[in-house]
Amino acid sequence: MMLQDYKRRLIVTAILTAPLLLISPEVQGALKFTLEFPGRIFTLMALATIIYVYGGKPFLVGLYREVRGELPGMMTLVGVAISVAYFYSMAATLLIPGRTFFWELATLIDVMLLGHWIEMKSLLGASNALEKLAKAMPSKAHLLVGKGEYVDVDVSSVKPGDMLLVKPGEKVPVDGVIVEGRTSLDEALITGESKPVYRGVGDNVIAGTINLDGTIVVKAVGVGKGTYLSQVIELVKKIQMSKSKVQDIADRAAKWLTLIALTSGAITFTAWLVAGFGTLYALERAVTIMIITCPHALGLAIPLVIARSTAISASNGILVRKRMSFEAARNVQAVIFDKTGTLTEGRLGVEGVITLKGGVSAEEVIRVAASLEHGSNHPIAEAIVSYAEEVGVRYARPENVRTIPGVGVEGVVDGHETRVVGPTYLRESGMSEPEEVSNAVKAGKTAVYVVVDDELIGAIVLGDVIREESREAIDKLKEMGVKPILLTGDNRYVAERVAKELGINEYYAEVLPHEKASIVRRVKDRGLITAMVGDGINDAPAIIEADVGIAIGAGTDVAIESADIILVKNDPRDVVKVIELSRRTYRKIKQNLAWAVGYNAFAIPAAAGVFYWAGFLMPPAVGALLMSLSTVIVAINASLLR
Repeated sequence: MMLQDYKRRLIVTAILTAPLLLISPEVQGALKFTLEFPGRIFTLMALATIIYVYGGKPFLVGLYREVRGELPGMMTLVGVAISVAYFYSMAATLLIPGRTFFWELATLIDVMLLGHWIEMKSLLGASNALEKLAKAMPSKAHLLVGKGEYVDVDVSSVKPGDMLLVKPGEKVPVDGVIVEGRTSLDEALITGESKPVYRGVGDNVIAGTINLDGTIVVKAVGVGKGTYLSQVIELVKKIQMSKSKVQDIADRAAKWLTLIALTSGAITFTAWLVAGFGTLYALERAVTIMIITCPHALGLAIPLVIARSTAISASNGILVRKRMSFEAARNVQAVIFDKTGTLTEGRLGVEGVITLKGGVSAEEVIRVAASLEHGSNHPIAEAIVSYAEEVGVRYARPENVRTIPGVGVEGVVDGHETRVVGPTYLRESGMSEPEEVSNAVKAGKTAVYVVVDDELIGAIVLGDVIREESREAIDKLKEMGVKPILLTGDNRYVAERVAKELGINEYYAEVLPHEKASIVRRVKDRGLITAMVGDGINDAPAIIEADVGIAIGAGTDVAIESADIILVKNDPRDVVKVIELSRRTYRKIKQNLAWAVGYNAFAIPAAAGVFYWAGFLMPPAVGALLMSLSTVIVAINASLLR
């Protein structure tokens, strides 16, 4: 509403300014033409009065509020400047001889309204982008009412627990869990990820993502304001409205600059008056200095950059909950990563097959093991079966499959008694562990043995699968001068293996959840500004203890209270993005502050008439134009943040 109000006032005043300029004596004298008609002076005063009252109202109201609150600021400067110009011009027309400032008054208000409109439009840009995402959400959903039957309902009427059908090419209407079907989704809207992601039964889906190629049934979990996107919009708005340390400094600077400008105006008026240049000239200098030194660009320097950076981060699956921590991220010197689920995928994968009997191939070992493990939901079983499918091994149908608690599984495969067991079985059966398998275990691997008819035929070596993205993230952090540290509850062999593969020199192993915070404290005590990256649940104490707490792989759970920054994707490279974006944001803020302060450092003496000796006199309208130009430059610089 305010944006539209400024736009209406700008249009009206701009239309009225055109005839005012044509009948203004100063403009006619400068352009060497004459336009005389009866009542010209009264028409000029009437136009100026409408422009002052209607166009200047936002600044006059702001002046009143700032003075009443004893917080003089930008509105005080503008309100005083246009009031001085208007009332002096009216006096010069009706009571005393002198030059009028009507055309300067009109153009000043026009330029100030334009500047305000541009600023407000820029500030609302980030929130508007998210609002557009919300508006792009589907309004209808296919509610299942029977087997294969559905009715179309409004999304607003969907309740948690409802079963919804989502067809290929449609947007997912709510946050939920897939209970039937498999598909690929375009999640670019949420995470910025350009590649389609595959989702199946048990996987979470987020409202607004696009179902690409499969029909799925989704159980509604988050609806209405409980959806991920709704939470993101509220989170971004909250962050944009919050203040930071840097912004507090800028606000204090703006207040002092206002006082300096008013004082400088008074001194300038007195100095030129004493120097014998007359009241009109002295007033012109004072008005000019009050116009040009408005701290508008200074007050806008930070909000615009913050609005831009929060929009960029949110559209890339990086949610900032605490602005202070986001600012601190630029100075991070050490990043502590929880291992499982952060640097690794949190699941086992087959890394090798060791044959222990002549004439038996690695393929045969995998075939026998996969035949026995097929159908089990044990992590080791799933890893073996998945590997067999990847390499194209066809497994047989087992018989009499049964679990041996704490040991493994046994059954009949191709008529042979077969077992897939751990080292406990070998010890109890009097079998010795082969050296090559023992070495793999010491290197942090997990090994299971395949026994056929009481004869050891091979071993399968498994390990926690390291994310491909982890290597890139660690390398990039080291390039940036940030020290990566590994933290895990796993044994030291596993920790050593993962650390070695990723190039991490410092690691802590066999750390219990409640001990992780003390590790973070220990690193901080070394004088390092520290970030902790974990899943936001078991790592909560450590995340809170860190200077910057980052929860990775949060999915749809935005409200992780322990984290300062939430990464939607399970991608450690986003930690690098957080640090880089924080650094770039701070750089933009410094550039904007330097421009705003540097501009005023030049503007104050120029407006005061210090360069009079060189024949340079700055008219009030030129001062208004330059001030608004400064604002536009700050806005453009903020928009260049990437």
